[in-house]
Amino acid sequence: MMGSGGGGQQLQQLQKQLEAIDAEVEALEAEVDELETEHAEIDEAVDALDTLDSGSTVQVPIGGDAYLRAEIQDIDEVIVSLGGGYAAEQEQDNAVDALRSKQESIEETIEETEAEIEELEDETEDLEKQAQAIQQRMQQQQQQQMSKMQEMQDGDE
Repeated sequence: MMGSGGGGQQLQQLQKQLEAIDAEVEALEAEVDELETEHAEIDEAVDALDTLDSGSTVQVPIGGDAYLRAEIQDIDEVIVSLGGGYAAEQEQDNAVDALRSKQESIEETIEETEAEIEELEDETEDLEKQAQAIQQRMQQQQQQQMSKMQEMQDGDE
């Protein structure tokens, strides 16, 4: 028979595993939030490219929540980040295509991350069931021990 100490250790291990999974899920959910923000920002950029014309005035962020007004000289010359610190000048239509492609990649990453979150949540559910089973076993053992002690006391009388 397993002593109550062994079950307690198992419960502690399960608790540590659950805490680690919770932390991982939290980090993945934060990653999804960032990706969704980036996705929305790309929508805004595409909308701007579709609605602005050469000669339009825009506010350009310069950092620290400060902006300058600027006039678009040529809407057909768009500089798009390629990733890794690189950017390239592209024509408006190509820039929109590049941004949409980046969005598709973000959507795939979101789906993969959400699938990973689901797997972790399933694992959490399994671990919680294991913990419940251990607790039930420990309670049964305690009840058996109490019954034996009661029988011994009754026998001594």
